Amino acid sequence: MKNPNNRLHSLSNPPAMTARLMFILAAACGLIVANLYYAQPLVGPISQSAGISPAASGLIVTMTQIGYVIGLLFIVPLSDLLENRRLVSMALGVAAVGLTGAALANGMAMFFAAAVLIGAGSVGAQILVPYAASLAPADQRGRIVGNIMSGLLLGIMLARPAASLTAGLLGWRAVFLLSAVLMGLLIMLLLPMLPKRIPQSRERYPQILLSLWDLLRTKPVLRRRALYQACLFGSFSLFWTVVPLWLSDHFHASQNEIAVFALVGVAGAIAAPIAGRLADKGWTRRLTGLAIVTAALSFALTHAFAGNRILSVIFFCAAAVLLDMAVSGNLVLGQQAIYALGDEIRGRVNGLFMAIFFAGGALGSAVGGWTYAQGGWMLASFAGICFPVLAFLYYLTELPRPSRRSRILPSGEI
Repeated sequence: MKNPNNRLHSLSNPPAMTARLMFILAAACGLIVANLYYAQPLVGPISQSAGISPAASGLIVTMTQIGYVIGLLFIVPLSDLLENRRLVSMALGVAAVGLTGAALANGMAMFFAAAVLIGAGSVGAQILVPYAASLAPADQRGRIVGNIMSGLLLGIMLARPAASLTAGLLGWRAVFLLSAVLMGLLIMLLLPMLPKRIPQSRERYPQILLSLWDLLRTKPVLRRRALYQACLFGSFSLFWTVVPLWLSDHFHASQNEIAVFALVGVAGAIAAPIAGRLADKGWTRRLTGLAIVTAALSFALTHAFAGNRILSVIFFCAAAVLLDMAVSGNLVLGQQAIYALGDEIRGRVNGLFMAIFFAGGALGSAVGGWTYAQGGWMLASFAGICFPVLAFLYYLTELPRPSRRSRILPSGEI
């Protein structure tokens, strides 16, 4: 006879987060989320094959991000209701279908439809991250989530050079086809290997969805962290959508040369585990301000030595590293803060957080494509710097205001 308490027991005594399991989750998240970024350095070749105009080229990335937002709002909340391993497998199956469709697409409509499926299925990574957080002790959650996010962010940053190199050798369609095969292999690996996690929630799916608005309304930490990251990710998406076009147009760079440039940004992933450890020590607020200022500074650097070809590229490389560090570090800070809101709502909170900031990314990609077509890098970079400026203005409302008593005390006694 089955023990009716088995379901609760599996959550109250979760398996320990081992180094091996952490590595598997980090690698899986990286491979899954990379699907969202393969198209960024391939905007030119895809546009030519699918007959997409330069002004609409930013939509190649935007459609994937729209699909991701849809998945975050309607698939990720199911992680508070359904057994997580099977939910991840189903999401990866959707991604594999979309990737195959993109590889076979012969027109704009078919590619955009496939891109939406790729985005929706790639939310499997955002089921795995809170899954990992549920296995982590509270005092180590920032460190463990930071390590998992390092794998995820490496996937984001390596996706661009991997796509460029593969496209240079085998054509852009091979990029999507190979990733479809990888998603199938991940399903076969994760389903039997990961510990089972069945949520405790007794709510039904419509109740889960309806609760999203209440969570957004009643959790100010969630709103604030999501809006910070939306602004930073908007600038990030704009930068990486436009820069491959700029390198191709102004320096006649090949796909392989664009790949080398994209590899520079990988250095930014080091910020994730560092941010996680410092967040555990209570440094979240000051590091958030630093991340926002760094993102704005990165766009300003791109205009240094604009008349010198070599120095200009060097400063663009520095800007890429700084921007990636700012976005990856702030992402971990945000997740550490929202995961503390409770295990029973972690899937929904993560889904809302990701949906809001990826909406910012979708806007950044679309704005980037349009502004670059209208005014080149000058106009695009101006639009890019506006995102972190808005974030900083909002950040100023978070800074504590000293009370009347604290203003009259010596600084050492505050």
